[in-house]
Amino acid sequence: MSRIGKKPVPIPSGVTAKVDGQLVSVKGGKGELKFLVPEDVIVAFENNEIKVDPRTETKKARALWGMSRSMVNNLVIGVSKGFEKKLEITGVGYKAAVAGKNLQLSLGYSHDVSFAIPEGIAIVTPKPTEVMITGIDKRAVGQVAAEIRAFRPPEPYKGKGVKYAGEFIFRKEGKKK
Repeated sequence: MSRIGKKPVPIPSGVTAKVDGQLVSVKGGKGELKFLVPEDVIVAFENNEIKVDPRTETKKARALWGMSRSMVNNLVIGVSKGFEKKLEITGVGYKAAVAGKNLQLSLGYSHDVSFAIPEGIAIVTPKPTEVMITGIDKRAVGQVAAEIRAFRPPEPYKGKGVKYAGEFIFRKEGKKK
C-alpha cells in the first residue's frame, strides 16, 4: 500500500479543480496546470479533495498510484504558492545577470554563457552570485535549475561552480608537495 497514495489531495480556497476522465485541471491565482493521470490509476474529485486509487493490484498500478498523487499535489501547490529553486555561484569572477529574456553567466570560460529563459519561468538575480528560479510547474523549475547548474557543476577541490543553495559539495584534499 502506498502511504502517499492513500492521502487525498486537499484543494485550498482560491483554487478550483476539475477531473475529466483521466485529465486533472487545476486553476489558481498563479495560473492553470493540467496532468493526464495514467490509465492504471483512478482519480476522483469529491468533498473538495482529489482522491487517487489504483485500478488493479498490479505492481505497475501501485507504482503509479503514489506518483500520480504527488503530481496532482504539485499542481495544487504550484497554482496556489508556486515553486522556487535557488542557485549559488562560487568562483572568482563568476557571476550572473538577467538581460531581457536571457540569463548571462560568466563562469570562467572564454565567453559568457547565454541561457534563454523558457516560457512560464521567472529568473531573478538578487546578487551577482545568486540565481532565483520561480514558476508554477515544479518539473520545469527543477529542469531549468539543472540545466543552469550543468554549465559549470561544482568541482571538489575548491568548490568553484554553480550549486543548489544548501547543497553539500564533498571536498577533496588535493596533491601533497
